[in-house]
Amino acid sequence: MAITKVLGSKPADCFQFQDPNSWTCMTELVSDVVVEVGDFSFHLHKFPLMSRSGTLQKLISEAAAGADDGEPCSVELHDVPGGAAAFELAARFCYDVRAELDAGNVVALRCAAEHLGMTEDHGGEGNLVEQAEAFLRDVLGSWDDALRALRSCDGALLPLAEELLVVPRCIDALASKACADPTLFGWPMVEYYTARGLEETVMWNGIATAGKPRSPGPDWWYKQASSLKLPVYKRLITAMRSKGMSPENIAGSLTHYAKRHLSGLTRHSGYVGGGGASGTVLSDVEQRALLEEIVALLPVERGVATTRFLLGLLRTATILNAGAACRDALERMAGNQLEEAALEDLLIPNTGYAVETLYDVDCVQRMLEQFVAANTSAFAASPEITDEAQLVDGPSGELMPISTVAKLVDGYLAEVATDTNVKLSKFQSIAELVPDYARAIDDGIYRAIDIYLKAHSWLTASEREQLCRLMNCQKLSLEACTHAAQNERLPLRVVVQVLFFEQLRLRTTVAGWFFVADNVDQGSPIAAGRYAPERSGELDFGAGPPEEEDGDDDDDEARNNVRSSSSATMSVDDIRQRVVELEEECSSMREEIHRIGKPKGALSRLFRKLGLGGRSAARRQQQQPPPPPTSSGDERRKSMSLEC
Repeated sequence: MAITKVLGSKPADCFQFQDPNSWTCMTELVSDVVVEVGDFSFHLHKFPLMSRSGTLQKLISEAAAGADDGEPCSVELHDVPGGAAAFELAARFCYDVRAELDAGNVVALRCAAEHLGMTEDHGGEGNLVEQAEAFLRDVLGSWDDALRALRSCDGALLPLAEELLVVPRCIDALASKACADPTLFGWPMVEYYTARGLEETVMWNGIATAGKPRSPGPDWWYKQASSLKLPVYKRLITAMRSKGMSPENIAGSLTHYAKRHLSGLTRHSGYVGGGGASGTVLSDVEQRALLEEIVALLPVERGVATTRFLLGLLRTATILNAGAACRDALERMAGNQLEEAALEDLLIPNTGYAVETLYDVDCVQRMLEQFVAANTSAFAASPEITDEAQLVDGPSGELMPISTVAKLVDGYLAEVATDTNVKLSKFQSIAELVPDYARAIDDGIYRAIDIYLKAHSWLTASEREQLCRLMNCQKLSLEACTHAAQNERLPLRVVVQVLFFEQLRLRTTVAGWFFVADNVDQGSPIAAGRYAPERSGELDFGAGPPEEEDGDDDDDEARNNVRSSSSATMSVDDIRQRVVELEEECSSMREEIHRIGKPKGALSRLFRKLGLGGRSAARRQQQQPPPPPTSSGDERRKSMSLEC
């Protein structure tokens, strides 16, 4: 409940508003002085005013000396703080007429009383200055009333309110309440949340059950504080920081304030607002100044502000053409926590006529460099934590940010790769900032390279090979290898490397399956059950032994052995078919290469490793003696070896 105070004892209707701009005190005596305050005229009497106000005593005495006898004198008082409304309250006090004080008019009345000289030295004890000052102290005890009083310190009232220390006292009171536990000072927060809890009643069996009172969170003051104008809000945040407010709460309040007043930021965050403290939309110049002030107030601690908010500020700063210091600070803060960013937030548009690229790739490069510099310890420890299996199963806590940023960079490169103005050197410099061990698989960077090659079809063969060095062919998935083997945009050397590593991977897989097949032929149900995977679209080489039910039924055991053997045989057939298809692809590639020209040097040695040595390989196969007869398992292993 708002605090109020009533001054005076006479009825309030003694002061009547007669004309559109005229006030009259209805007494038995005729008015003998007219006080002009702005556009309003007050028809009053000399004695009540001169007995309470030293300023009016001086002015009325000077005006009466030059006035005609019997005519009311006129006094102009246009510079009174608070205007006609504040002077009306002061005049009511002089006549002891009822006047109500509240948090909205107490500051204006306090300043007007000081300006009129209504102190104890002139009017005795209990004059208006002392009355207004006592009520102001009561107002500062409540958050809502103190905030309302602070908002009233505006315009012509501000200089005198600063001189009387009204503004600093309001700010200090608000900062103390925001830093304290809200449950300790009662109204407004505890009663407000309790009232909301009581309103949320639930009808159960015809009986109204009130909800439990809710405790306010640490952000209970964000919305009300955001209604202040920037200079006062800045002083409030500074006072809260000096009183020990946590950086998280300060950053949360600044986030709320920015979303309310920056219309450029609200278009990307979905926040309903985007106006000034009075509801008006700020100009670009005002928004730029506000943005720079908010960035200067942001705590420098990592993680106190969300990366999405920081990148939103950076986007708005770019659009509003904010200063270099502001953008550098945002890039540094966002770069320190780049692993929390989303791809859409990194797509910051370029502005101006001198730029070439659609998105600001230089800005992203600087943030990535900041991330690398901030995580130097994790990058330096890379030789001990480069186990690919560890990355595939799930990166450790130390590697998680680096792996997340690697995926983010790969996605960003794929987005900007379609821009024909992105130079090859810039694409490479961004990709090379991510270490090779940070990527579990290189499918993301391969996709970005493929898109770049498609959009930049004029690249030379050497430039294409230089670009493809960014990816590791050994870390491509089976789907990526299949796509790369048929990709005409890749250099021939890269395609051969992809085929070579895929064949090595398949040979290793088939060698592991030979052990499974031998165990099946030897009738080992435990081994067969241990290594036979389920057919779910992918081969699972690490599956553990299946759970077996209790019982000694021989028929069930036999059926399980047959099922395991058939599953293993079908899987071996799939592998055999894939090896045959790969050999056919290699043969077609060999024929195409021989049509272009006979491979020499390292390329010839690579084909010999692949088993594509041409006539010499066929001649060696003819000179080998026929193999001796072996068991069924050995025959199957030999046939698979020849096909591979």
